[in-house]
Amino acid sequence: MTHFHYKENILHCEDSPVQEIAEEFGTPLYLYSKQQLLDNFRSIDGAFAGIDHVTCYALKANSNHSLLKLLAEEGAGADAVSSGEIHLALKAGFDPTKITFAGVGKRDDEIEYALKKNIFSFNVESQQELDVLNAIAGRLGTKARIALRINPDIDASTHPYISTGLKTNKFGIDISYAMIAFKYASSLPNLQVDGIHTHIGSQILKLEPFMQTAQTVVNLVKELKSIGIDIHHIDFGGGFGVTYKNAIKHPLLPVEETNGAEEAPANDIFISSVLPILKTAGCKLVIEPGRSIIANTGILVTKVLYMKDNGVKKFVIVDAGMNDLLRPSLYNAYHQIVPLTVQQRESDTVDVVGPVCETGDFFARDRELPTVERGEYLAVLTAGAYGIVNASHYNARLRPAEVLVNGVKVRVIRERETFDDL
Repeated sequence: MTHFHYKENILHCEDSPVQEIAEEFGTPLYLYSKQQLLDNFRSIDGAFAGIDHVTCYALKANSNHSLLKLLAEEGAGADAVSSGEIHLALKAGFDPTKITFAGVGKRDDEIEYALKKNIFSFNVESQQELDVLNAIAGRLGTKARIALRINPDIDASTHPYISTGLKTNKFGIDISYAMIAFKYASSLPNLQVDGIHTHIGSQILKLEPFMQTAQTVVNLVKELKSIGIDIHHIDFGGGFGVTYKNAIKHPLLPVEETNGAEEAPANDIFISSVLPILKTAGCKLVIEPGRSIIANTGILVTKVLYMKDNGVKKFVIVDAGMNDLLRPSLYNAYHQIVPLTVQQRESDTVDVVGPVCETGDFFARDRELPTVERGEYLAVLTAGAYGIVNASHYNARLRPAEVLVNGVKVRVIRERETFDDL
């Protein structure tokens, strides 16, 4: 998190003290660094220098309009999984010829909407979807450009909820059925078979699953070309992991033990590990990173309401809850939590919990943290991905504001909700 750092022991986002922003705009608060967003995108996109490619940002990770607009201005494409995300991408200025549409359950009206917007490609996930897409394209008098999403049955070694490349997952067409599916798709009059799509999961920290998948895809391209099915693009998906533990280091902060196993390679290393393999297919390359662009661009700032000791556990109760950031409750995801001001003080083992009426409403369990006081602010780090997009009105709680920092300039990019929004 290059652009979140301590300066004279005070946490800054770029050149702006986070506590001053929290005091001005209130908490809970999502706070993003513009420069971190741009650096992350450029580190991925730049790794393809000289290669015909499109870096399609995955809107599911974070779809704030202002952030999308910055990426569109950088020349990014968009990976959408609903007609709503296609709408948001177009509204933010993304070129429709750089928009892909994925997902196992595309509704008829969503397919029709995407066809009318002339998007780049549909990533098709079943034979029945081929039939539906062919029928709708025929009714509209057009051809649908498609890629077939192939499930390579490769273990991405990630959490089961975000693994998508195994036989037991709902995604894609099994690799053993791929040739039959491509032949069938090529026989349908209103489809233009253009590519292969694969996406094996999210928050993947190892290079080997990507390299194995790349070789599988290249082999399939060669096999398809040998029977006259010409593949023009490979959509390699995304899933590049990010570092959540020890995202920010300081001598006065506790260090989480990782043995290096939970540290993510740099974005360009993910790309350079597969690029030599993928290039041999002679196809245009498309990737769909989301988390690796937006996760460490954002933090969730929250205020300490109470401390509680029940004799068995110690709790730090904050004003943000699982309705603001669901990841820890959903699959016990880790986020580093730090005070906005570091100083010499004792540490304690605590649960950091929110105000929602669920035992599952927590941000950390049995976590060593510096002792804090009521009214102090904490930052939940690496919260830019799958944070605000999963926020809800559970317990009739209002969604937080979102703020973008550019150096010393700070602006609200989504207002805090009011009772009128309930």
